[in-house]
Amino acid sequence: MPNYLLTYKGESTDTADMTPEQHEAVMAAWGEWIGRTGEALVDVGSPLAQSTSVVDDGTDGTATPLSGYSIIKADDIDGARAHVKGHPFLSEGSGNFAVDIFEIAPMPEM
Repeated sequence: MPNYLLTYKGESTDTADMTPEQHEAVMAAWGEWIGRTGEALVDVGSPLAQSTSVVDDGTDGTATPLSGYSIIKADDIDGARAHVKGHPFLSEGSGNFAVDIFEIAPMPEM
């Protein structure tokens, strides 16, 4: 069963800028998603912080604004999409946030 990388695209709100009630609600929503995902969740992941980008011509670029990642396993990409339905990162409904899904391909033999 392949693994899939979920990247959380969009700038998330720093928990330091939340009230305790807002923080508790966000953590509860993540807990519900983790519970629903169950054993398909390979790595809950982590938030991402400071970023930079290095371009192949040696210049600096602008990194894509990613807030974090998770790794799940699923039979296929449609199965991975099903795990994203109702994901707490997509709860705002404003079009400012997305979860991108990438199949993690096996490393070719060297």
